[in-house]
This record gives sequence, structure tokens and C-alpha cells, in this order.
Amino acid sequence: MSPAAPFPTPSLAPPFAGGAERGLPNPTLLLPGDYIADATARVRAATRRVRLATLTIADEERTADLIEALIAAARRGVDVKIAADVFTYLDTAATLLPAGFRGRRRRESASLVARLTEAGARFTWLGSERGLIWRGRTHTKLCVVDDVSYAFGGVNLDDRGATNVDYMMRVDDPGLANDLDKVYTWMAEMGPSEIGHPSLTLRHGGDAVLIDGGMPGDSVIYRRAVELVADATHVLLVSQYCPTGELGRLISARPHGLWFNRPRNATTANRILIAASMAASGHRTRYRAQRYLHAKSLIMTMRTGERVAITGSHNFVSAGVTLGTRELALETRSEQVIDQLLAFHREHVVDGDVRDRRGARDRPGAGR
Repeated sequence: MSPAAPFPTPSLAPPFAGGAERGLPNPTLLLPGDYIADATARVRAATRRVRLATLTIADEERTADLIEALIAAARRGVDVKIAADVFTYLDTAATLLPAGFRGRRRRESASLVARLTEAGARFTWLGSERGLIWRGRTHTKLCVVDDVSYAFGGVNLDDRGATNVDYMMRVDDPGLANDLDKVYTWMAEMGPSEIGHPSLTLRHGGDAVLIDGGMPGDSVIYRRAVELVADATHVLLVSQYCPTGELGRLISARPHGLWFNRPRNATTANRILIAASMAASGHRTRYRAQRYLHAKSLIMTMRTGERVAITGSHNFVSAGVTLGTRELALETRSEQVIDQLLAFHREHVVDGDVRDRRGARDRPGAGR
């Protein structure tokens, strides 16, 4: 394995100095199925590179075409690199199932990796199977195909991830694609003795890409959320979990709307986590739909009247910060992005219960 690219010095200054500087060009919010279909089409046409990082990946009904496109791209000489966390076959839903099922998941994962590597792709497992299952996870989701990026959302690449209430943002920008390629390299080429890298901020005009490098206790995403909420007059949060820690306390002290899963929506481990967080914080959720909510966004109205959003893979809970989880998010003041996030909230989070009562076809068993 080649040496990892040097990790930049963390940016300690606030990502924004004010003003309406232009950010990333035309980010487009895509629902999980649309994201997978769009990425599949672009991988089929890729000429130079594909970088894919995810918490979980599987060759299942909704991801099969993408897997085949990755294999075909590698065979025709495209530089295809894929990284997934060992959580793919270790997650707590699987640990509660019979050993035979867990063994099957491992075999399926090994078979997928073998198919990809035989075609010429480079596959890297991230994280460790030792110790606490939640420690040192790579929760980052990103996909780069030539100069197009998919990021700042939470979609995992398996059937459960494809059917959750979630999204990814597509951005056609070579600069962002190159930056996310570097982020991929930092994760995939981290030495086995490295705990993580310091978090940092990469600026793209008026937008900031926030990167948590997996150092326990160090999260620029959570830190920026705390700083912004402290100066906000209203907060709208969407997450799979109840917000906790200092952020949860700050949200309690100002007008807010919280949308996260009810405990009964989740698998056993997540059910306990959500219920305990609700009991400790006193927060209640407005989410009433049956489909598992996996999207993660924080939209704040500031004292100036300006709106600021953070969207990405971070669930806005303090436990992930303590444990050192690798995350990726976008901080933005873009009206285009914020309007899309609010439309997603209205159509798929608030109105999701209406569609459930009409008999929505997909109901995932659990999210991650």
C-alpha cells in the first residue's frame, strides 16, 4: 500500500466570514433510488476514476446494477477504488441473528470483494472488528465519478439504505471531486496504527466541506453545529437519532422542530439508544411515518434572519464524537440547497405518514 497523502493542517477559523459568496455550483438533492440510478449511469460512462466510500455495501436487488457498472468500469481500465466499513457484516442487527446468518453475510461480502478485485478494482475494508462495535467507524458516504461528486447525505449502498428516507447531493465540479478524492485517500490509506486524523474544513467559496477525521473527541461538524445553534433563533433538525450533548441542550433553549425516528421504528440497539436519549434530553419527535428516517440535516435561522444549513452523514449526537467517527458534511448558506432541504423535509418527512397510510411499498427493517 502506498503512503497516505499528507493530511492538511485543520482550519480553525469559522468557515464563513459573512457575505453571500458563491458556493458549490448547482447542488442537486437526489433520493436514494435516484442517486443509485444516476451514479450507475455515470459509472457506466466513466473514463478516468471512480471513488466510492460507504458504511455498508452489498450486491442486492437495488444495488446490483451499480455493482455491475463498477465491475465493467474496472475491466475497461477506469481507476476504480471502493472502501466500506467492516460494519457491513458486523452491524448490531446481524449480531442478534443466528451465527449461520452472520456467516452468510461475511461470505457474501467476501464474494463481492473478490468479484470487484478480479475485475481490477481496488477494495479496502475500513475499521476494525475488535473492541466496541461503534468505535472507529467510517460513517462517511461519498462517490466521485470523473468530475461529478455525490456526497453530503446518508445513503448506504444496500437494499435497506436504498429504501430509507434519505438523500445525497450531486455536484458537478472538478474542484470538489478532487477534494473528495483526497478525502477518500486519507481514509483508505490510513495506517493500521493510526486512530484517525484531525478534523478540518475545506472551503469552496461560500460553502464549507466539513470533515471529521476520526480522532476521538474531535468533530468539526458537531462543533460548528454548536456554534451556529448558539446564535440561532430557530432550529429545524432531521436525523435518525435524538440530538444529544451540548447541541441537544442548546436546541432545547430556543424554538425548534425535531424530526427523528420513534424508538419503535428502529432495531433493538437503536431503539434503546433513541429511547435513552429522549429520556435524558426530554426531546420529543414530530416524525410519525413508518419508514426509517436516515437523512441528516440541521437548518438554522440566525439572528440576522439569514439561514444556514449543515447536511451530511453526521447524526448530531455526541456519542459519535466521543468514539471518533469519520463523517462528512456541507455547511452552506445557499438558498438553492436550503430550499431543496426544506422541500425534502416537507414532502418526505412531514408528509411521509400520509404516504405510509396509503400503503407505501417499501418498509426497511432498520437503518444505520
